[in-house]
Amino acid sequence: MIELLSTIGMVVLLFLIHVGKLAEFTALAVSHVVRPPFFPRLIAKSMLEIGYFSLPVVGLTAIFSGMVVALQSYTGFARFSAEGAVATVVVLTLTRELGPVLAGLMVAGRVGASMAAEIGTMRVTEQIDALTTLSTNPYKYLVTPRLLAGLLTMPLLVLIADIIGVFGGYIVAIYRLGFNPANYLSRTWEYLQTNDVVSGLTKAAVFGFIISLMGCYHGYYSKGGAQGVGQATTNAVVSAAIMILVFNYVITTLFFGK
Repeated sequence: MIELLSTIGMVVLLFLIHVGKLAEFTALAVSHVVRPPFFPRLIAKSMLEIGYFSLPVVGLTAIFSGMVVALQSYTGFARFSAEGAVATVVVLTLTRELGPVLAGLMVAGRVGASMAAEIGTMRVTEQIDALTTLSTNPYKYLVTPRLLAGLLTMPLLVLIADIIGVFGGYIVAIYRLGFNPANYLSRTWEYLQTNDVVSGLTKAAVFGFIISLMGCYHGYYSKGGAQGVGQATTNAVVSAAIMILVFNYVITTLFFGK
């Protein structure tokens, strides 16, 4: 019994230690956002990496998600003779949930892992220590540009994903399910509200910040050579995915909870 309690206590203490380190890391990184010097070229490079180079995988995910939602919702609503609600379900599902969540998970797997591997390699090869020796703040040079890029780029990426996903649903509805194009578009716009799009873009901004934060955090504190870098990469993706799902619920509650 004592050993069990000791193990539980150690797990709780380790968890609290990591939470404290993450909170300190986040506070230091955010504090450098408003303090010079700034590195606009690094921010632009990170935005290109997060946004432009993630478009193919996010676009493919979105279009097939829209197609599947259209097919599945039609199958369900056909049992109640409510096929006309398919367009509404597709656009609301994508803008509120599937667009930001799936895009966040895909970008976490692609970009979060890349950030952790790059910064982790710099840590184990002592390049971060060299930056400090050269009077260059590692937070300012490595972390802050990525946080800003994730925060600014993900909403644009998700907006494009929403459009592509709705188009995928439109293709299936028109060419496979036999919907009238004008009626389908009319139902798409009829029940879509500004709050639906804003909630999705808010989620996207938060998810972008989380992805960059987790990638930078696990890479910055990696140790143990190549094996440590690999572990940091895995931890970055897993922790980002979990936090995306948690904050998805929190933000949904803030926008739509009664």
